[in-house]
Amino acid sequence: MSALVVRDATGTDGAAVLALNNAHVPEVNALSEEEFAFLTARASYYRVAVDGDGLAGFVLCLPAGLDYWSENYRWFSARYAEFLYLDRVVVAPRVRRAGVGRALYENLHRTVEGRWPRVTLEVNLRPPNPGSVAFHEQMGYLPVGVREYEDGAKAVQLYAREV
Repeated sequence: MSALVVRDATGTDGAAVLALNNAHVPEVNALSEEEFAFLTARASYYRVAVDGDGLAGFVLCLPAGLDYWSENYRWFSARYAEFLYLDRVVVAPRVRRAGVGRALYENLHRTVEGRWPRVTLEVNLRPPNPGSVAFHEQMGYLPVGVREYEDGAKAVQLYAREV
């Protein structure tokens, strides 16, 4: 992997970010162009990791207080007055296990320190995602709840990290 740069996302990143997002269902949910535009317009933190070969990953976070359709976001809203919700993070397969996720999270934590009391997120338990669970716990996220989906096909572990 060539030199990695984490920077603010720009409008020219949008198509590649949306394509990367939609290529990684069920790790993240698919988004229409309209849904993606809704999220990026409201994001308090939206950064991409790029290297010499292009987009290596991205992270998008939303502040508390939005009218957002995500049940996980609503779960956090019911419990915390202030938080930054890590809505989605995706690392391109070509750079998995090369430190891109860690670079994105370290940049996030440095950037938001003192601006929000906590960062919240969820990780799939069903279907299982043990690598993501281990990564988030290693990055200092603590379990704060579990949410079962109505159809029983999906469950998530909810996490928070004080920053």
